[in-house]
Amino acid sequence: MSLPPSARSDKLLPSFGRRRGRKFRAWKQQAWEALLPELQITPEEAAALRRPLWLEIGFGSGEHLAAQAAANSGVCILGCEPYVNGIGNLLMQLRESPLPNLRLFTDDARLLLDALPPGAVERVFILFPDPWPKARHHKRRLISPAFLAQLARAMAPGARLLLATDHVDYLSWMLMHLLASPDFAWTAQTHADWSEPPAGWVRTRYQEKAENEGRGATYLDFGRI
Repeated sequence: MSLPPSARSDKLLPSFGRRRGRKFRAWKQQAWEALLPELQITPEEAAALRRPLWLEIGFGSGEHLAAQAAANSGVCILGCEPYVNGIGNLLMQLRESPLPNLRLFTDDARLLLDALPPGAVERVFILFPDPWPKARHHKRRLISPAFLAQLARAMAPGARLLLATDHVDYLSWMLMHLLASPDFAWTAQTHADWSEPPAGWVRTRYQEKAENEGRGATYLDFGRI
């Protein structure tokens, strides 16, 4: 197994941790070699993807990403994930159930956002991003004023930004930055709007593990102004 090529700048502080876990077994390596070349795209290729375009940043093992692609065949679904083992898990799903409207970017999503045309994306999912809980690591958190401005440029007016976290401190951090952003408006009107999952929600293995450990999720739905 070889890592996907990376164009990440040395000056771009990663918002994710390691890129690789356990060595692949033969059957997962076969899926990697057969499917990834067909699905992986460069930032320049992403700029030419058909519309409507939805984006998931940090798709983990891909359960939510694949479900969204299967339920929305008329939408081009683009998933960003640098973690090789998560990509491999998704490719195993796609070997059994191909999804022609799904494409993958296997590096830092910020590199992709810079290449997308303004207003290209109609929906963005950022589900359970790494909370980087230690104070000295907060600078690695994905949600930041600079990132939100970059994301807003790539989103169409009226587009939706859907986030979820099971980390209370990161929830406060997200709300602090999103509510201060001039580009996004919180759509919540009742307690259920953030305490209950939105329509079409897909529970992942990560979420199930968090719930078993007593960590419930909070859901944030923001609109691009």
